[in-house]
Amino acid sequence: MGVLDGLPPELRGWLDELDEAALAHFRRLDSSLRHRDEHHFADESRLKELSAGWDETAWRWTALWAQLVTRTTDGSIAGETLLTRLAQRKLRWTPQERELLWRTTLSRPSRPGKDIVYRIPISAIKELPASEREHLLPHLMQARREIEAVTHSADWPSRRVLDDLLAEHLAGDPAEATRSLVPECDGFAVLLREDYGKRLGEADILPLLRHWVTATSANPAPKWTARAGELLTPHAVELVREILGRLTAYRESPWHNGYRDVVTYLHGRTAELVRGMIWTCELIDEPWVIGLLGDVALATGTGIGGSGPNSRSERVANAALGVLARRGGTEVVAPLARVQAKVRKKSILAKVQRILEAIAVQTGLSPEQLLERTVPTFGLGHDGTRTADGLTVSLTGAITYNGRKTIPKSVDRESLAEFRALAKELKKAVPAERFRVERALSTGRGWTWGEVCEFYLDHPVTGAFARTLIWELAEGPAGLPVRVEGGWELADPAGHRVRPRQDASVRMWHPLSHPADEVRAWRDHLLEIGLRQPFKQAFREVYLLTPAEEETRDHSRRFAGHLLRYGQAKALLTERGWTGLTLGHWDPAGGSGFCEATKELPGGLTATWGFHLDEHAYERDGYGATASICVSGDLRFHTGTSPVPLAEVPPLVLSEALRDADLAVGVTSTGLDPEGHGDYWQSYGFGDLTESAQVRRDALSRLLPRLAIADRCSLADRFLRVRGDLRTYKIHLGSGNILMEPNDAYLCIVPRNSGDQVFLPFEEDGGMLSIVLSKAFLLAADTTITDPSITRQLHL
Repeated sequence: MGVLDGLPPELRGWLDELDEAALAHFRRLDSSLRHRDEHHFADESRLKELSAGWDETAWRWTALWAQLVTRTTDGSIAGETLLTRLAQRKLRWTPQERELLWRTTLSRPSRPGKDIVYRIPISAIKELPASEREHLLPHLMQARREIEAVTHSADWPSRRVLDDLLAEHLAGDPAEATRSLVPECDGFAVLLREDYGKRLGEADILPLLRHWVTATSANPAPKWTARAGELLTPHAVELVREILGRLTAYRESPWHNGYRDVVTYLHGRTAELVRGMIWTCELIDEPWVIGLLGDVALATGTGIGGSGPNSRSERVANAALGVLARRGGTEVVAPLARVQAKVRKKSILAKVQRILEAIAVQTGLSPEQLLERTVPTFGLGHDGTRTADGLTVSLTGAITYNGRKTIPKSVDRESLAEFRALAKELKKAVPAERFRVERALSTGRGWTWGEVCEFYLDHPVTGAFARTLIWELAEGPAGLPVRVEGGWELADPAGHRVRPRQDASVRMWHPLSHPADEVRAWRDHLLEIGLRQPFKQAFREVYLLTPAEEETRDHSRRFAGHLLRYGQAKALLTERGWTGLTLGHWDPAGGSGFCEATKELPGGLTATWGFHLDEHAYERDGYGATASICVSGDLRFHTGTSPVPLAEVPPLVLSEALRDADLAVGVTSTGLDPEGHGDYWQSYGFGDLTESAQVRRDALSRLLPRLAIADRCSLADRFLRVRGDLRTYKIHLGSGNILMEPNDAYLCIVPRNSGDQVFLPFEEDGGMLSIVLSKAFLLAADTTITDPSITRQLHL
C-alpha cells in the first residue's frame, strides 16, 4: 500500500495539490524504501543509492513523503534515522508545501506522538522571519497542545524550537511568552512563571530570555557570551540578581511527573535557563556578583535535603563555579571555601580545588595559604562584633539593640536591613571557618608564628576559634594565646609564657603526640578557666594501633559489626568528607547490598570503610528500595590500588580516620535507641566503651566535682552511678542507657531538651555528654519526676 493510500477519504483532496511528478516520486519511494510490514524503512545505503542525482525538489518531495508515512508508523525507531536526516537538510520550502507539511502532521490519528514526528515541519519554518510564519500560527499552537499532552515532552528537541518560535509570536503577551519558554516542570519553573512571568516576557528582556534557554552546553562559547552582552540591559541585571537570589533559598519538593510524585529540584529546561543567567553574570561588574554566585554554587552543589554525596543540580553549580573561575582573583576564594566546607559531590570539590590551585599559582601561595588570607572580616572588630546606630551583630548572627534582643520599630530600617544581611553572611562563613580550622588540626598543618598571629589570632572571624585553641612551637612549649602589648604570647597551664619569634614554626597542639600527664594538665586547665573550645582539641580522642589490628595487619575491625541507622550515618560521614555510601535493595536508584565509603587523606592515602545490609534488611524496610539500617565492616587504607599496612599509616592520619568511624558509630548506632532490644542493642548499650566514650568519661570525672549533684554521683568503669531517693541508677557512658539497682532493671527515658546549664569544654558531636548529664540531674531528683512514662517504671 502506498503512502497516499493510507489517507482517510476526507483528506484525499490533498492529491490535487501534488503534481504528477511528485506522485510518481512517492510511488518510487513506496516501493524502494518501505518494507512489506509498512512500518520499517530500508537502510541508509539504499537511500544514498536512490538519491543520486536528486535536486532540491526531489529532496522536498522525499521529506513530504516521509512526513506522510508518520501518519501510519508514528515515527517508528526504524524510520527515525531517515526523518532526522531529512530534517537536517536545508530545504527551500514553498509556502504551499509548508502548509501541507503542517496539515499532514496535525491530522494524524489520535494517539501519543513522538518528537521525531515534528522535526521536519519545524525545520521547514525555524529560519523564517516571524511575519512569514504568521499564517501557520494556528498550526503551531495546535502542535504545542499536542506535545504538552505527552508526558516528558519538555526535553524534546522539537518542543524546544517550537517553544522559542511561539515566544516570538507571543511577544505582545509577556506572561504567555514566558510560559512558552519556561515549561512547568518543577517548583522553580512555577515560581518563575507566576512571580516573574510578565517581567521576563517584556520587550527588553524577552530576547535575552530566549538566549538564556539556549545554554545547553557545559560552558559558554565566546559567541554566546558576546550575544548576551548585546542583549543585556539594566533591567535584566536587576532580574538576574533577584531570580538567582530566589534560587539560593529554593528547595526541592515532590513533583508529579505524569506517573507519580518524585522529589524534584530543577528540571533540565529550568536548569539551562538558570545556567544562562549565571553565564551572563560574567558580564556584570557589580560587587554582589561573586557572593551570589558562591551562594548559588553552595545551594545547588549540596545534596537533596542539604547534605549527601550528590548535588541538587551539578550543572548549575558547575556553571556558577565556572564564572567564578573565569573571574579569578582572591575575591572568589571566600565563597569557594564555603562550597568546599559544605558540598560533598566529588566532581564539584575537584573543580573547586582546581580553581583554588590556579589562583594559588597566580598569587604564589598554596591553596591553604590562599584560603586563610582571604577570609572576610565583615567589618567586625577584634571581639567579633560590629556596632552602629545602637545595633550590634555578633559572630553567631545575633542582632541586638543597646544590649537588648528586642529591636524597637524606631530603628533605622536601612541600617537594620544592612545588619540582617551581614548576619546572614556570618551564618554562612563562620561554620566554613570552623570546618577549615579543624581540618588543619586533623592534617597536622604548620605555620610561622607571624602567620598565625596575622591570619588567625588577629582575625575577627577566625580568631574566635584560634584564640581558644592550644598552639605549640616545633619541639618547644605549647600554650593558649594571650594578648599582650605589641603581640601575642603562649601561656601553659602553669602560667609560664613565651613570646615566639615571628619566623618560629608552629602548629596546633594534638594530644596524639603528647604524654598522658600533659594531656590531663590541659584538660584540667580548660575546665578551671572555663574555656570552651569550638571542637575537641584537648579532649580529642586518640586511636593507637591495638594488638588485634597488628594481627589483621592491613585492616581494622575496631568499628565493624555495628548496626547503624543508614540515612543518619550517610549524612554524618558525608559531612566529614566520606563518599560512596550507596546502599539499597538492588534497585538502580537505591544502590546494592554492599558499598565502600571512601575518604581522601593527606599524603595520597585513601581510607575505605565497608558497609552491607543484613539478612533482615529487605523485610525490615517493607520491601522498598530505601535501606534503613546498615552493618559496618572493615576499615582499610590504600595508595592508589595498593593496600597499606596499618603500621605504615602515619599515626595522625590513622587516628583521625578511626575517629570518624567512632563518631559515626557513637551517633548513629541502633544501640542508642532507648526502646531498643536484641543482642546487638544489649552489647552496645551496656558494653565496653569506645575511645570517644572514654574521653566522655574523662570529661565527666573533671566535671562531677563542680556539679550541684556531685554528692549523689560516682563513676564506675562504664557507668555514671546516680543515687536518687527512690532508686540508684547506672547511666552507660557510651549509649546513655540506664539500669536501676538492685536488679539492673532497664529504665527507658527518651532524651529531651534539658534546662540544666552545665559548662562543657568542647562542642561535642552527637551531644551524648549533655544527654548523660541531663539524665543524671533528672534522676538525682527522682521524687520530683512527674512524667508518667518514667514514674511507672520507677515503681515496678
